[in-house]
Amino acid sequence: MEEIKVVVADATHEKYVDTILKTIEDAAKVRGTGIAKRTHEYVTTKMREAKAVIALCGDRFVGFSYIETWGNKHYVTTSGLIVHPDFRGCGLAKRIKDMTFTLARTRWPKAKIFSLTSGAAVMRMNTQLGYKPVTFADLTDDEAFWRGCEGCINVDVLKRTGRKYCICTGMLYDPEAHLPCKLPEEVLERIKKMDK
Repeated sequence: MEEIKVVVADATHEKYVDTILKTIEDAAKVRGTGIAKRTHEYVTTKMREAKAVIALCGDRFVGFSYIETWGNKHYVTTSGLIVHPDFRGCGLAKRIKDMTFTLARTRWPKAKIFSLTSGAAVMRMNTQLGYKPVTFADLTDDEAFWRGCEGCINVDVLKRTGRKYCICTGMLYDPEAHLPCKLPEEVLERIKKMDK
């Protein structure tokens, strides 16, 4: 079997978008859970903006995920993680998740990274990376993000609860929570002045 490569996607990977969307849709049906639907144009844009990760075995699609910023880049989501059924059980989801997490941390090192998931495997991966379960109130208040849930079969739960609860679990990685200690506010202000 050929080596499976996990890379940051670019415009050359646009030919896989329909396959990605179909694989995500099929997986949601099998699991019987909700998933935010994305358009062909949306996924293509993520690839062009270096906000997507794709896994390939030669020219064959294997897996995918993407990132997006919210709330003036104070928050980043890692979303749409999918592995083609023919390649599940080989640790590829972890490789893809690690790449999207690294991409998000590299591009926006001070942003909080969050994930909404109903899958136990994603919860385990998030926990290994340092995410903590949180209430939806701890996530972005960016309306554009929450509109993305409109395509999910469980959006009625989200609406009925005033966006406080849903089937998904909210998980958050806060980079400040991973610092070994906090700097005093006056030191932070002094640094900001020097960096201007």
